[in-house]
Amino acid sequence: MRTAIIGGGIAGLAAAYELEKARAAGAAVEYTLFESRDRLGGSLATEIVNGAVLERGPDSFLTEKAAGIELCRELGLAGELVSSNDAERKTYILVKNRLVPMPDGLMFLVPTKLIPTAMTRLFSLKTKLRMGMELLHPPRPSGEEDEAVADLVERHFGAEAVDRLADPLLSGIYGGDATQLSARTVLPRLVEMESEFGSLTRGMLAGHAKMKARAKEAAKKNGAANGSARPAPRSIFTTLRNGLQQLVDALQARLNPDWVRVATPVSALQKVANGWTVEAGGVKENYDSLIVSSPAWAAGVLLGPVDAMLGEDLGAIPYSSSITVNLLYDEAALGKLPDGFGFLVPASEGRAMLACTFVHRKFLGRTPAGKAVLRAFLGGMKNEALLAEPDEVLVSTVRRELKEILGIEAAPEHTQVSRWRRAMAQYSVGHQVRAKRVAEHVSALPGLKLAGNAYDGIGIPDCIRLGRLAAKELIAASKSAGQLVG
Repeated sequence: MRTAIIGGGIAGLAAAYELEKARAAGAAVEYTLFESRDRLGGSLATEIVNGAVLERGPDSFLTEKAAGIELCRELGLAGELVSSNDAERKTYILVKNRLVPMPDGLMFLVPTKLIPTAMTRLFSLKTKLRMGMELLHPPRPSGEEDEAVADLVERHFGAEAVDRLADPLLSGIYGGDATQLSARTVLPRLVEMESEFGSLTRGMLAGHAKMKARAKEAAKKNGAANGSARPAPRSIFTTLRNGLQQLVDALQARLNPDWVRVATPVSALQKVANGWTVEAGGVKENYDSLIVSSPAWAAGVLLGPVDAMLGEDLGAIPYSSSITVNLLYDEAALGKLPDGFGFLVPASEGRAMLACTFVHRKFLGRTPAGKAVLRAFLGGMKNEALLAEPDEVLVSTVRRELKEILGIEAAPEHTQVSRWRRAMAQYSVGHQVRAKRVAEHVSALPGLKLAGNAYDGIGIPDCIRLGRLAAKELIAASKSAGQLVG
């Protein structure tokens, strides 16, 4: 089986790794990984400056999604895994230029503790009363059409909850807009709870009670087996000691270098009787199968001539752009920061920044003693124009806003600006219907698989899972056809 992989981000790398595993185990597998940029890894990119780990793109992945940690362990990186410092986890929301801590008991945007919700300065009295009355909310039929996250949250908790909670949180995760994101895709648990319980608060409390009961039962079993020792709670986020570039480098080291082509964009695809023809650099080559792990908009351009409807649906998946600005400081000159991991900025504040993370607190041991790293996020769906600004303007903007919000006057020792154009897929209203159509069209094209953040999960573990799954399915299909005999 000869497979072409288009796109050398984490999904494409994971697919290539899975094919390489099959080849090493004796299967008759060959692959070519095409990447248009001059490096692999996509938005996973790390720079170490004076001992400080600076992530240009994502800084971590969700621990609860197993694919990320499993791959790191397979690659011999288990000793390099670093957990987030959740003992000091605290997040603020900027409200009228004041940092207000998110109240205790918030679960998936749902307040579950009465006293912290009643005492917080994040919400007005009107919104707090609305949150209390939410317990009486009637169920919504499960067959109702998809809606925006903003509509779901506003129906239960009011417009202020959208502005000060849902929108900044989802902007931090997706770089998106709560008025556009699909509730059924982005917050499926809340949609299910509304159908079953009506009240999201009652649904969340019921789910939390079940989870505690399961954890208690598991603790009893583990205690019996391990002398009553309780397992430590898992951290929310996991990263690598020297940055996520370690994962990219470890994957690349496992691949056949002769089968990896960077700075080689694919210009055309053609479906032929016995597979696919891939044109890159003016050269056409034939492959039995094809994994397209490039962004959906790029995949749509390539696959449109093969299947116009598929190309149209792929091209219609919206994407947001983002900017990260890392600032390395001498901690003594910086002054005292608020406790916690950082803050989120609602769009109503009129700021350029969407969020700021205190990186040296989120992950311990990745910043030298006496130094601090602040990581600002800009852009998103609402401010794409910022990508055209020069680096010095973006740094100046971030420094001005940090001074106004945190009182920071010190100059950073080092700054780093990274732009990610059309990098984050947006699961807009109706995404599940579109994704189903895409899957149907792909299934009608033998030997074709799609992978990446545009289909079934945006995080690093999701991309790893989808990339490896695409490769496994092609291997299984070839085995059943008797094509993998060496």
